[in-house]
Amino acid sequence: MSELTSKTIAELREGFRAGDHSAREIAEAFNAAVVAGRSLNAYTVETPELALAAADAADAARAAGELKPLSGIPLGIKDLFATEGTDSTAGSNILKGFKPTYESRVSANLKAAGAGMLGKLNMDEFAMGSSNETSAYGPVISPWRRNDGWNAALTPGGSSGGSAAAVAAGLAPGVTGTDTGGSIRQPAAFTGISGIKPTYGRCSRWGIVSFASSLDQAGPMARTVLDCAIMLEAMAGFDPRDATSLNLPVPQWEAGLSSDLRGKKVGIPKEYRIDGVPAEINAIWDQGIEWLKDAGAEVVEISLPHTKYALPTYYIIAPAEASSNLARYDGVRYGLRETGVKTLDDMYAATRSAGFGAEVKRRVMIGTYVLSAGYYDAYFTKAQKVRTLIKRDFAQAFAGCDLILTPTAPSAAFGLQEKTADPIAMYLNDVFAVPASLAGLPAMSVPGGLDSQGLPLGLHLIGRELDEQGVLNAGLAIEERAGFTARPEKWW
Repeated sequence: MSELTSKTIAELREGFRAGDHSAREIAEAFNAAVVAGRSLNAYTVETPELALAAADAADAARAAGELKPLSGIPLGIKDLFATEGTDSTAGSNILKGFKPTYESRVSANLKAAGAGMLGKLNMDEFAMGSSNETSAYGPVISPWRRNDGWNAALTPGGSSGGSAAAVAAGLAPGVTGTDTGGSIRQPAAFTGISGIKPTYGRCSRWGIVSFASSLDQAGPMARTVLDCAIMLEAMAGFDPRDATSLNLPVPQWEAGLSSDLRGKKVGIPKEYRIDGVPAEINAIWDQGIEWLKDAGAEVVEISLPHTKYALPTYYIIAPAEASSNLARYDGVRYGLRETGVKTLDDMYAATRSAGFGAEVKRRVMIGTYVLSAGYYDAYFTKAQKVRTLIKRDFAQAFAGCDLILTPTAPSAAFGLQEKTADPIAMYLNDVFAVPASLAGLPAMSVPGGLDSQGLPLGLHLIGRELDEQGVLNAGLAIEERAGFTARPEKWW
């Protein structure tokens, strides 16, 4: 890892503005790192020319005294975001070769802020997965290894696995992710980086390939809490093309960062002490509680009684919305089209059979079932009612606290193929992350430490609706006290 690729976004920005290095030098360093890191399979498409073009524009802007917030910073963009003229496939065969003629609002905002694009990042197909093993491009390999001497390939988490691996390995200083049920936070925890899912509606969903429209939300992933605040400010904002976009000004999250939590109450949900969770997970949680106390917060016990229903509720609502959203992939207008069939219906069936992977088919079938006549009320309607109860639990809890602290995931990163044969075991990875998604609340994972095998463990903060500042501030308090500086030993 070169000197430049080991720096954070804030450090790169400061050095660039001070004239310590040019934007082109930054872009060239990260372009080289992307090439050197190909064995991780983090990128599906590399765009070194776009990174260099943005860098040259940034150098010219610096000379003219017209710098933008992210001038000189190259980023990785998750393959779920439409990027004009660059393959945008959502990790699926059914969209291979699709080059949009438009740009997603989030990636357009980042470009307008001066950022360049290093490439598109690998992900679980249509964001459906927790290990990045459902991608049509093959799994991403975590840069981390257990210290047991076996060197087994580990998952970086999912669905934003390529995003997480790229930051952890120094292949990008910051990246975009999306979070439907934990797909920013769980991979961030698995790879020892930070990631925040903002309040639903903070970032436009326009130009992001839909999985579950009432849950999907874009957010940043980076080395530090400060970097996440810098990126989120650029990504967020009202978009009239997205009916769920919040018409609110974007707060100055970077300027508002403070690790002083005096006067704040942090809730610890008693229902999250789950049987079977490794002792190390509870130990890092307890350590996080002490760190927040040290920052001045008061810790109180809270109850989220409908937590136990969150996973089944999510795995009814999300597949139902997916089955509706994915109906557009029929081989008619764009993407894969299977030929050699006799009828239009046969073409639909053949195209979807060849284009969708096993996990996507599983979720589409579940979603179609729960929306079908005779089962809609028994499953989908009931799940929506439980979702309302989960949201009410949070509202009642926040009457007595300002933030909630939990573990991010029930384990450290696991090996590739360890859980692919058991979908339920895979889905349980989202047990701590899903409730905040169902409630549309801002939530963040920050590194807390390493387990006995030398793998990162994350701490998870949930805030009130629109209180990204509170979540970021508590994340900063943990970051300062954890002093997490561990990086994977380079083997790739």
